[in-house]
Amino acid sequence: MSTIDTGFERPQFAASHLIVEHGRAAFIDVGTNHSVSALLGVLAHKGLTPEAVDHVIVTHVHLDHAGGAGALMQHLPNARLVVHPRGARHMIDPTALVAGATAVYGAETVRRSYGELVPVPAARVVEAPEGHLVDLAGRALVCLDTPGHARHHLCVWDARARAFFTGDTFGLSYREFDSARGAFAIPTSTPVQFEPEAMKASIARMLGYDPQAMFLTHYSRVTDVARLAAELCEQIDAFVALAYAVGTPPDRHEKLMAGLDELFLRRARAHGCTLETARIRELLALDIELDAQGLAIWFDKHAAAA
Repeated sequence: MSTIDTGFERPQFAASHLIVEHGRAAFIDVGTNHSVSALLGVLAHKGLTPEAVDHVIVTHVHLDHAGGAGALMQHLPNARLVVHPRGARHMIDPTALVAGATAVYGAETVRRSYGELVPVPAARVVEAPEGHLVDLAGRALVCLDTPGHARHHLCVWDARARAFFTGDTFGLSYREFDSARGAFAIPTSTPVQFEPEAMKASIARMLGYDPQAMFLTHYSRVTDVARLAAELCEQIDAFVALAYAVGTPPDRHEKLMAGLDELFLRRARAHGCTLETARIRELLALDIELDAQGLAIWFDKHAAAA
């Protein structure tokens, strides 16, 4: 198994993972259009041709995970795209996906960061419902329906490695925050489908497989899985408490960002992180911005449903 830096945003921010079994290959998450050359380069470095790739699996259709799928598939004649049933239509026709990303990030950022999305032919798209088995030359990769970050999210269980490929359901863990205690992880409430109880249930479900490692898209391999799971669930509860404490004032976004900033700084210091405060804030700036947006959207939906 190889971790490939997709080059999105900064080094060691977003990963693609390549699994090779008996000369056949599968990518899990692929980054953006700008990532395609790096992924093909790793194939060549391993002595594999594009024809050796049988599967491209995307954990969900957010553009930092799946934005480059269409462009990559143009180079992989034998590959099928494996995607959650709720996300399949967006890979076939990415119009709504681009519109949603534009609403969050702005048109200029979408063009610069992701490029023009390439549709995947419907005949090459495989919908992966709960329990879907991807057979990679006899190696079983099992897709689990794991909502919480997005309703179109799946995680991939690799029994051979005793590991999950978790997309964003098991949070984010940037290597800059590693300490003597190991990895530091935070949950992500990126808009627009954050569901705290579903996320905690998905985390608990994965723990039931007794995984020895998790491979996160942001960023790659972590161990000490039970500790990280507990810490993620604590922070998910803290997210909910923060949203309720802030409510809906005119400056809600700023207050949510300030609360998230305080939460992450405090927990990073307790974890043993010795980075300068300014550097911590720099590394987490995008996440804090998006988490605040996602929390506000979740709170408004939850309040309306109450």
